[in-house]
Amino acid sequence: MSCFWSSGSSLVDFLVPPGWIAQDKGAMLIQLVSTVAALFLVWLLHYIVFRPLNRIRDLCETGYKDLVRWDRYGRTKRQLANEARRNKKVGDVPPVYPNGWFALCESDDVKNGHVLAVDALGENMAVFRTEEGKACVLDAYCPHLGAHLGIGGRVVGDCIECPFHGWQFNGNDGKCTSIPYSKGKVPSNARVKKWPTHEVNGFIFVWYHAESDKSLEPEWTVPELDEISSGRWRYRGRTEYKVNVHIQEIPENGADVAHLAYLHGPSILFGSDLTAITRDDDRKTKTWAPLLHHHWEVGWKGPEPGSPDWHLAVTTIKHDLRLFGCIPFILMDVEAKQIGPGLVHLTMGTSLGRCVLVQTVTPVAPFTQRVLHRLYTSPTVIAPYAKLILWGEAIQFERDVAVWNHKTYIKNPLIVSEDRTISRHRRWYQQFYSENSPRFETIIENQKGSIDW
Repeated sequence: MSCFWSSGSSLVDFLVPPGWIAQDKGAMLIQLVSTVAALFLVWLLHYIVFRPLNRIRDLCETGYKDLVRWDRYGRTKRQLANEARRNKKVGDVPPVYPNGWFALCESDDVKNGHVLAVDALGENMAVFRTEEGKACVLDAYCPHLGAHLGIGGRVVGDCIECPFHGWQFNGNDGKCTSIPYSKGKVPSNARVKKWPTHEVNGFIFVWYHAESDKSLEPEWTVPELDEISSGRWRYRGRTEYKVNVHIQEIPENGADVAHLAYLHGPSILFGSDLTAITRDDDRKTKTWAPLLHHHWEVGWKGPEPGSPDWHLAVTTIKHDLRLFGCIPFILMDVEAKQIGPGLVHLTMGTSLGRCVLVQTVTPVAPFTQRVLHRLYTSPTVIAPYAKLILWGEAIQFERDVAVWNHKTYIKNPLIVSEDRTISRHRRWYQQFYSENSPRFETIIENQKGSIDW
């Protein structure tokens, strides 16, 4: 270091060219600081205005702050979270994988000619996009000797090629089309399962059904949102979570009217740490009351008997953010349309224009859900406001995650008359289970003797 910056030199001597030494060093330092500050402000402005939000929270990152505060043994948050998951009582839960459409990944995750390995719904799958851009999903294991097509496999035309011996399987029907070293005819039974696939609204969905006679013919389709597919609305960002809970608990939240005022009423400025939230009834113990408060009016409605839209349920919400608890200044009308067991289209009307938040819930294990949100807005909704909406939604969702990660499922809950929509929702959701829907006890029994490192 001393060979080019002597101990008697200053930072300005090092950074300023020799021809400028005669100039006032103080003025040069001010120029340098101003330039750095201007570059930082440009970057910050670009981040706020142009760059979509991308907020990702792993399984151990939400809802475990109390455990860290209580710990006396220096364990990491991940260690504490894993211990809490092991000790959590499961409860008398419904089947863990309901029937319906589930998002395996986002469209951006798989480029043309690329392959992605995905584990979901108790299955291992290979997702790939043909050279012409069609998304396909096949069972992951080659029927030859069991190699994983999603790990090292490559796309050849409309086929995925096994990385072990080069067998090729067509993405449209799962049939083997080529065995490169065989001179004989490809066996007629050489095929892998082709999963019904639908790419729409920025996601790649697969149809899952526990009954074999219904596993290949979807009973309904995922509706296309024209605002997204046409490109008229702008993508504003995403959030992604892993949640330690049974899948039914997440959509049931939309029918749990009473929890909104208590859990989601306090301002988002308090964040998602449940012990840090100040509520209205804390005024006796706090020296100050919150300035901002979220107010909700909620309704839940299932389909009419015999309706062709039996797989749809709708939650309507009127939200306003109130100053000093009485002056509303941010108003929003929300319609959350639950489409099957793992998809929600949440449409919001704001003072600047309309938005839609697409939420997908996919079981990656019996009690691990991967939850994705993607926000799109009309062009009139400016980027900073869109980010505020998505950030606020993330904080509110993380409060739910903090509860879900520790709660048990109660089959026959003790409820009051104001909770009746929860019972109605549970009756509606039961239709997504069938005779052979996997139950947690069966999965545990089948896993005995399996490898557990």
